[in-house]
Amino acid sequence: MSNAGHVISSFGLDKNGINSSGTVHWNYGSSQLVETAVRRNEGTLSKDGALVCITGQHTGRSPNDKFIVKDAETETTVDWGKVNVPMTSEHFDALHEKILAHMSAKDLFVQDCYAGADPENRLRVRVVNENAWHNLFARNMFIQPKDDELESFAPDFTVLQAPSCHADPAAHGTNSEVFVVVNFSKKLVIIGGTIYAGEIKKSVFSILNYILPERGVLPMHCSANIGDDGSTAIFFGLSGTGKTTLSADQSRVLIGDDEHGWSDNGVFNFEGGCYAKVINLSEEAEPEIYETTRTFGTILENVVMDPVTRALDLNDGSLTENTRASYPIDFIPNTSETGFGPQPQNIIMLTADAFGVLPPISKLTPEQAMYHFLSGYTAKVAGTEKGVKEPQAAFSTCFGAPFMPRHPTAYAKLLGEKMEKTGATCWLVNTGWSGGGYGVGKRMQIKYTRAMLNAALDGTLDSGEFKPDPNFGLMVPTACPGVPDDVLQPKSTWQDKDAYDTAAQDVAQRFENNFKQFEEHVDDQVMATAIRAAA
Repeated sequence: MSNAGHVISSFGLDKNGINSSGTVHWNYGSSQLVETAVRRNEGTLSKDGALVCITGQHTGRSPNDKFIVKDAETETTVDWGKVNVPMTSEHFDALHEKILAHMSAKDLFVQDCYAGADPENRLRVRVVNENAWHNLFARNMFIQPKDDELESFAPDFTVLQAPSCHADPAAHGTNSEVFVVVNFSKKLVIIGGTIYAGEIKKSVFSILNYILPERGVLPMHCSANIGDDGSTAIFFGLSGTGKTTLSADQSRVLIGDDEHGWSDNGVFNFEGGCYAKVINLSEEAEPEIYETTRTFGTILENVVMDPVTRALDLNDGSLTENTRASYPIDFIPNTSETGFGPQPQNIIMLTADAFGVLPPISKLTPEQAMYHFLSGYTAKVAGTEKGVKEPQAAFSTCFGAPFMPRHPTAYAKLLGEKMEKTGATCWLVNTGWSGGGYGVGKRMQIKYTRAMLNAALDGTLDSGEFKPDPNFGLMVPTACPGVPDDVLQPKSTWQDKDAYDTAAQDVAQRFENNFKQFEEHVDDQVMATAIRAAA
């Protein structure tokens, strides 16, 4: 066991069933983890100092390999189905024994950390990895306790992650050699068969999404920031819709880029870092995030690098479109020191409409906000999930269905209650296509999206005129500083107006069909706002 000046918790690994014959490295800092990863050939330093790591076959999440153990704790509390897939306790125990045996012969890396900036609602998490770079990922993404807190650190949950440990589908009840399994009764997550680091943070997010609603806290797949006036804005949206990019604004204080809780005290970050998509990242459009790709301590996942000059090519998607940068949040200037913000005044729901028919920004009534929160319309962006090669229309409840163990209405109810208490204004923002669908139109220019958001957040749009969209019933501003008027009205950007009408009705029909699953769970006011396709 190695200490080397790092703090070892009195709650040892033997409490997790791990008895390693190798060296256990506890709570190493970033520099030592980078050095160790390079020495072990887990990654390579770019010319500017970032650690470049390649994940091989798995360059995104593996949603078909994710399970929750079904037992007395979860039988009636988890919303079982295609997203929350059950695993028996027997299969879990067999798989758990396998990963313990696998780790017993390995050198291991341990990080004790917090998930949640709010001391009242944080989770103590221990992450155990067989690779140093994955341990650096955990250190980047979560919150580090102080040394005196580490000495008595006892985890609420433990994550065991071993990419080189593979499941046997016949013996373990899995769909492949990959497994990502949460056991709420045993307070344990086991991950294997995939090198993709994102499975670590998303597993912890799923745990918080299960625990917090019972405390009256809304867990959210969102970014959040604070304006000069002290008001908080939250940005809902799946990967690829712009949460990280749009919340990293020099004029606003960043709380966090991906996962937050909304309690009676305000909004708090779950994480201590960011996990940004960096494909086609430009210094001009996103200078803050671009700079992190040139910073020591950042992990770059599947970013192509010249083997001789070690220069990065952020535009090269030959390995995957889902290239990522993991870095501590304080690598972004003007970030919150506490991870807290006051009650939100604006809620932004981001969607990447692959059909190009939704307005680029529209104002929602509270009932429409509930409807679109439950609908979660977006597109799966290429590379975010294994097998997705181009954007596909999708509905992801609460803008984070893959990570929501409870029934969607549990989260929707909390959102409605908190909007009523705070009087927050909700905006639906389309960061997807304009002038046509994917393959015909173009992605909405980020400068236009930023201009619309600034006008929404500073109150400019509220004081202007709105025009109802004939297909979706949304109130669309007729003018916005810095944005051409025709851009605000999606049909105006299409050359073929009849094709627009056809596509818009197709999307309206998709909304209608999708929402049928929620009709018996929502009140008449929400149903009155439901999008209806023209007969």
